[in-house]
Amino acid sequence: MMKILKYILTVILGSSLLSLYAQTTSNFKIINKIHLEGDEKWDYLFSDDAAACLYVSHGSMVQVLDETKGIVIGKITGLKGVHGIAIAPSLHKGFISTKNDNSVTIFNTKTFEVIKKLAIDGKSPDAILFDPFSQKVFVFNGHSNNATVINAEKNEIVATITLSGNPEFSATDGKGKIYVNLESASSIAVINASTNVVENVWSISPGQEPTGLALNNETHELFSVCANKLMVVTDAISGKVITTLPIGEDPDGAAADPALKYAFSSNGNKTITVVKENGDGNFSVQENFPTQEGARTIAVNRLTHHLYLPAANFDSAKDGAKPKIIPGTFVILDISIK
Repeated sequence: MMKILKYILTVILGSSLLSLYAQTTSNFKIINKIHLEGDEKWDYLFSDDAAACLYVSHGSMVQVLDETKGIVIGKITGLKGVHGIAIAPSLHKGFISTKNDNSVTIFNTKTFEVIKKLAIDGKSPDAILFDPFSQKVFVFNGHSNNATVINAEKNEIVATITLSGNPEFSATDGKGKIYVNLESASSIAVINASTNVVENVWSISPGQEPTGLALNNETHELFSVCANKLMVVTDAISGKVITTLPIGEDPDGAAADPALKYAFSSNGNKTITVVKENGDGNFSVQENFPTQEGARTIAVNRLTHHLYLPAANFDSAKDGAKPKIIPGTFVILDISIK
């Protein structure tokens, strides 16, 4: 009888240890913290995957990093409140949205010299993307509920698109469709990149106030991260909500790694929620990976499978004031996927 009891206890204890091990191990690791000069605020960052270059928004400048070496290789300065960066590799051009002067700065990605500055007919240009299908840049203006369309080759504004809510992050399928989260309307607008017309607006209920948006173009799935701590997965063809998953508090950014079937939400509670698409077509939260204060926006290199998030240290807030960045602490977290 004692031998049987010992055996049962051994099995139970072993199972518990295996379960604990499974819960505490991670497929992710912070392998580097790349320190950058400057103590200003930041927003989006963009990985030019093939070139292994990371473009970082940082207040009055964009810093360009060599992702392999983890060093700064260029800067675009003299900007007024950088929000986002879009890259057109075939044209060797970059486009920077700046909120304080409602403009887009166009620069050469080889020399980092400014080519042109365009005034935008919209307020607070925010998310920005280059669409290779139409060779256009779409600039989403957060405070005027519209999008500015730029001919990337000619550096000229060609259209303004009215939206039914304030736009947040966007994605392109590279085949003529542009998707953008509408935060105030809790929906996704679908824009025809050829005609510059909104073709559909899809509700993402029960998701509320979506910010970050990512697209797995292989499975045609959109991932919206929402203020009510949900990631909403939407069919990018039909607009049907496939499922929802719990994420961390105060999310801002989203990213997807189609090859590894991951989707990510970068959260204000110092975590990345990692969502995995399983072989049966279902989704599950794999883990909430710990990051750092301020790491709310995210980029992924889909070739190297590295994640990048900007962060810094903050002082203790007093008398209801917002915490301030501690000088000299701005970093880019470089996270590898095992």
